[in-house]
Amino acid sequence: MMTLAALALLAAGPALAAGNCADASTQGAANACAARELAAADARLNATYNQVVGRLKAEPEARAALLEAQRAWIRFRDGECAFATVNARGGSVAPFLDARCQTRMTEARLQQLQDYLSCGEGEMDCPVPAGR
Repeated sequence: MMTLAALALLAAGPALAAGNCADASTQGAANACAARELAAADARLNATYNQVVGRLKAEPEARAALLEAQRAWIRFRDGECAFATVNARGGSVAPFLDARCQTRMTEARLQQLQDYLSCGEGEMDCPVPAGR
């Protein structure tokens, strides 16, 4: 079963391939563009998350803690964006606003995970071993 975001991406077509949602001429096109931006941010987040997991191969406790943190973060992101966009629920702009909120939060989480990948050797407040 396709998700609403996937359907929106298909509907957007190549016209919004550059991802500039300001150029969308209809709400549907803007919604699709925002969904595509979210998908791209989510792909970057997943790639970075997998890099962090890779560094934690020898650290099962840290890996489990990261998994729980990521699950909690997803619940928080979804709940926060549902709250932030509550006044638009049921309207045609709701998917756009929700996707934009989720994209902003996903990019912030991406930065957090990237920071973990930049830890120096011996940093006690960093659970991810320094890269080799």
